[in-house]
Parts: sequence; C-alpha cells; structure tokens
Amino acid sequence: MPISLNQVMNTCYFNRLISATLLSSIILSGCGGDNMSADVVDESPTTSEPPALSMLPDGFLMFNPDSVTTVISGSDVIIESTGLPDHVSPYWSSDHPLYVNPTATTSDRLVPGFIDNFVGTYTLTVPGSPTLAASSSETGLGPIGIAVSGAPIYNDQEGEGRALADAIGGLDFNGAHTGPQSYHYHLEPISITDDDDNLVGIISDGFFLFGRKCNSTGTYPNDLDESGGHTSITQHHSDPEYHYHIQNELYLNAYYILFPGEYQGSPNAIQ
Repeated sequence: MPISLNQVMNTCYFNRLISATLLSSIILSGCGGDNMSADVVDESPTTSEPPALSMLPDGFLMFNPDSVTTVISGSDVIIESTGLPDHVSPYWSSDHPLYVNPTATTSDRLVPGFIDNFVGTYTLTVPGSPTLAASSSETGLGPIGIAVSGAPIYNDQEGEGRALADAIGGLDFNGAHTGPQSYHYHLEPISITDDDDNLVGIISDGFFLFGRKCNSTGTYPNDLDESGGHTSITQHHSDPEYHYHIQNELYLNAYYILFPGEYQGSPNAIQ
C-alpha cells in the first residue's frame, strides 16, 4: 500500500523524538537524572572517637594501690584516690603509725588538721592518650593533679590567692600541708622524688609529671617549655610522649615548686 508524504514525515519525526528521548535518558542517567535518585556524597567533616584502651598505660601501675584505683573506661582512665599518702609526715595524728616529728618545720607552725581526718575521695578522668591543646590555660586553686602516693598536687599559690611563700613555714619535708580539705603537695615531695626521674603523678590534663631529671638523658632536660614539659621517651613510655617535669629552678633559694606553669592540655575536673 503506498505511504503518503505526511506518513513518512510523521514517522521520521516520531523516530527523531524517540532517539532524542533515549539520548536524554542516557545522559540524565549518567548524571543521576531522570527518575533515578542521585547518590549524595556527604563531604562534611567527620569526627572519630579515640580507640578504646586495651590496657592501662604503664605509668598508672606506679600509683599506690592502697590509696588509688585506676580503671579503663573506653578511651579514658578513671582515677579515684582516698587522698591519703603512703609515707610518713608530721601531719598524721600522733598515734598514727606513719607519724614522725617535724623536721622542716616545728609543731607550733603546723597548720590545723591531720591527714587522717580527711574522709572522702578524689576522682579524675583523663584521656588515655592526651593531646596538647591549641592554647595553654591557667591552673586554679585546689587540686590540679594526683600524686602516685594518693595525695593531691597543688600549684604555686596558697589559699585566697596568697603567695606560696606565706605558707612555707608550715610545710613538712615533702613540701606539703593540710587544708582546706586534705593533705597536698606544693613542692618537690622527697618521699616520692628527690632530684631524680621518678614519676610524681598525673596532672589533670592527662599528662604525667616526673622529677627534675629526664630518664632519656639521665640529667636535667634543657628543652622544657614554660610549663616544664617536653616530648621524649620515659621509663614508662617506649615511644616519645609529652610529659611534665619538676623544673630545676630554685624557689626562695631552697625549694622546687611542683607545677608553677599552665596546663598544656585540656584540664579535667578533680571532684
């Protein structure tokens, strides 16, 4: 049967329309178009949780188990202390087995309160792998760390913002006294460290505090920052780690302050 010119033109138009539609589908499908939903790529930054600890960092094994308990909680370490040290002091009650007569001070200069009067705990949670903060921050009054003995670590200020020099006369041979709550250290505690590289304790930002000498060199470190910190290996770190030292700088020509600087990490509350 003969095909008219109109039929031929309509057929060509229809074929062109089909071809155009198919081409559009192919192009759109490749771009995620047509009726197919596009895969959306989320390019927003993601934060990953630090990995859970499989074991306690070695330094925590040095804490006195009679006063301090340390447990793993995910990527953190929870430290709980009775606040009672494991060494002698004239600040124990006179009938306590760890009581000794004062040597660095006198009985009449001891501040009121005995070590064993304190009943309570201190709790500090720190990251198992602490990191340096973008900027340092000031320490405050009250505990800023916990020593391996179990007693708190304080900074270089006395209560009410007074200078530590005002309280020197009442400190025992460990550079410590009681009040406003428990016994605590301000100066190098020779029952823990005496001009050596011993671990003193942990500061509330999660970094360990060591004695005046560095284990990696056997002498006083010469690369400390303003907080007495640097990065090196220690007897408790096989890889270089940031940590603090008691700075080998005399205070009042006779003493060494435990921690006169600022936190270089992010401090955590000691409750």
